[in-house]
Amino acid sequence: MKWFLLNSMTNAPYTQCPILFEDTDLLVINKPEGVLSHPNPGTKSPASAFEGPYDLAERRFQTPQGPIWLIHRLDQDTSGVLLAAKNKKSVAACRNAFENRQVKKNYIALVSRRPMPPHGIWRDTLMENRSSGGIRSAINYAGKPNAFLNYKMKEYFQKFNLSLLEIELLTGKTHQIRVQSTYRGHPVAGDRIYGNFTLNKELRAALDLHRMFLHAWRLVLPHPTSGKLLTLESPLPEDLEDCLLRVSPPKR
Repeated sequence: MKWFLLNSMTNAPYTQCPILFEDTDLLVINKPEGVLSHPNPGTKSPASAFEGPYDLAERRFQTPQGPIWLIHRLDQDTSGVLLAAKNKKSVAACRNAFENRQVKKNYIALVSRRPMPPHGIWRDTLMENRSSGGIRSAINYAGKPNAFLNYKMKEYFQKFNLSLLEIELLTGKTHQIRVQSTYRGHPVAGDRIYGNFTLNKELRAALDLHRMFLHAWRLVLPHPTSGKLLTLESPLPEDLEDCLLRVSPPKR
């Protein structure tokens, strides 16, 4: 399995994450696991992807180098491609592309058991529950489906009863992949909220997996100025690559 990085610049003054792509309109970063896409209001939060005060209503960071608008978000425990824009015209174009489903979002996940069939589409109705503990999502057994994704099994590891999935997220509901996977008996490995806690403990011991195995590896969208398709990719993090090597060591 090979992963490609378009560009790699680090230590930019307005982001705490490596930069995958940057021009006058966009700033695309490689968000590590454990970093928030944006601070949680009213709480002492861990590090977030960009520096400076954050306006929740505008979804805007006021960085030392100027404003940066967050276009979408990734869960704290999810790593990968995170898109931001540098000006209001680009913000409007990017958000419109997301709303009109002109953006292709691909993830890699390691999940429990083998999905049957090995490829297909999951359709569910997700609802959000808000409490002092944060936002959680759950399947609503009534109502019109509002959460859709395509999945394809890339590899099955019989020894550990784990499957490596490539997922195309067609909608963007809170914790969508994690909830839909768990609902079908395929919790994401290492998921501390919706996952199988016994399995997580076993995988920590056997595979040294200390995080959730969910990575946003590719984002494809029309460039806000040129309109040409822009493909942004993030390599699988080293700790997840190491985990796969332990699951399936190379044959000698």
